[in-house]
Amino acid sequence: MAVEGSGTGATGVRPERAVLVGVDLSARSASTRAGVMGARQAALCADVADSGTVDSTSPFEGPADLGRGLDCEESLAEFRELVSSAGGLVVAELLQRRARPDPATLIGSGKVEEIAGVVASVEADLVIFDHDLTPTQLRNLEAALPCRVLDRTQLILDIFARHARTSEGKLQVELAQLQYMLPRLSGRGKAMSQLGGGIGTRGPGETKLETDRRQIQRRIDQLKLDLESVRRVRKQQRQRRESVPVPTVALVGYTNAGKSTLFNCLTGAQVLQSPRMFATLDPKLRAIELPSKRKILLSDTVGFIRNLPHTLVTSFRATLEEVAQAEVLLHIRDAASAYGDEQKSQVEKVLGELDALDKPRIEVLNKIDLLGDVERQGLQGRSQNGGEVAVSARTGDGMGALLTAIDLALHSDPVIDAELRVPQQDGAALAAIEAGMVVHDRAYEGNLVRLTVSGPASLLGRLRQYRLRDKSTTGHN
Repeated sequence: MAVEGSGTGATGVRPERAVLVGVDLSARSASTRAGVMGARQAALCADVADSGTVDSTSPFEGPADLGRGLDCEESLAEFRELVSSAGGLVVAELLQRRARPDPATLIGSGKVEEIAGVVASVEADLVIFDHDLTPTQLRNLEAALPCRVLDRTQLILDIFARHARTSEGKLQVELAQLQYMLPRLSGRGKAMSQLGGGIGTRGPGETKLETDRRQIQRRIDQLKLDLESVRRVRKQQRQRRESVPVPTVALVGYTNAGKSTLFNCLTGAQVLQSPRMFATLDPKLRAIELPSKRKILLSDTVGFIRNLPHTLVTSFRATLEEVAQAEVLLHIRDAASAYGDEQKSQVEKVLGELDALDKPRIEVLNKIDLLGDVERQGLQGRSQNGGEVAVSARTGDGMGALLTAIDLALHSDPVIDAELRVPQQDGAALAAIEAGMVVHDRAYEGNLVRLTVSGPASLLGRLRQYRLRDKSTTGHN
């Protein structure tokens, strides 16, 4: 999201200047909203790259007045981050509160005129709405405003397109973009594809619009076939993994909650860590060892967001199947966010779409290093009572407690306490015990080694000829 221009540095490219439009379609009474809607609210950012400081005498009110409701404040703050992730520069913000959307423009003709004035005053390149626009609304707004118009879904799709790296990720993003674009192609279409039949219908046959629609539909069909092949390959890979009892644990959470940083901390991997939203699109799998010495596969997945476009959930189903197939989910939450409960509900909404809401989940409260001492101690106290684990992926604080919690949450291949008597010359068996079990006690009886161990049932099953008796399970059933 960048345009060429002068005075923009060595590259000759400057960020596109964006006017953000928030829309609050709350159900409050008209009398409550009257005073709010009477004041035309727009905030010009103080730090505009090449236009200096905004005049404080401007008739537009400041950003603090935008957040009369927490929902609006949260939405605009998050929307700002989305625009930054797309490489844009926010030069103005406006908020429109209405009882119901205007069918023609979403926000009403008066607000459209106000936006046109703001666009001209700040020389904006585009207007972005924090709301989805219908095809009719998009056409009307583009006709009325002197710049390009995008809605929330288009912005998120653009960010996904920027961050897609693998061929699979690019296929998924392209499919979502085309599915969004298809119903928004404007024109008379079908009426012009007929030869005769009435006034105004004697067209040349298939118009460019119909040709475009046909080409897009063909491409969508091909992308679906390609992604179905990806799903088959992933299914085969999972079947091969399932032949060896290595459970999968998937990281899920709101975008920018710190999933990739936590993934790197636990696995030692070097996947991209970025404060920008949706930095991770392609799933990553790495093996890690738990305190019980069981091995698991940890999966990093794409982040979720409020009003995540349905086309993206559908297109990324091949990727998100890793979530559906995981035995345990780690729900990574930003402990420093003021909107943690709202973010949690949005993540659970997407998990519901994936039929993964009933899976065992561990709530991981990340970024405790950003909290004060009292808040951090309070979260750590809650962690000791179970159900939540407070960590800092940046500093590594709490990683031991998290691994123990994962150990306790796994039900497949349970850990069993047992006693073994192994001949000293059976080096392979002794090596397997050392590598895959926790040895609590060791004693030598002649040429035999007597061991008290805790280990996975699958490994103990392979060594059953050496087992004296099972002491008890360790609570991993």
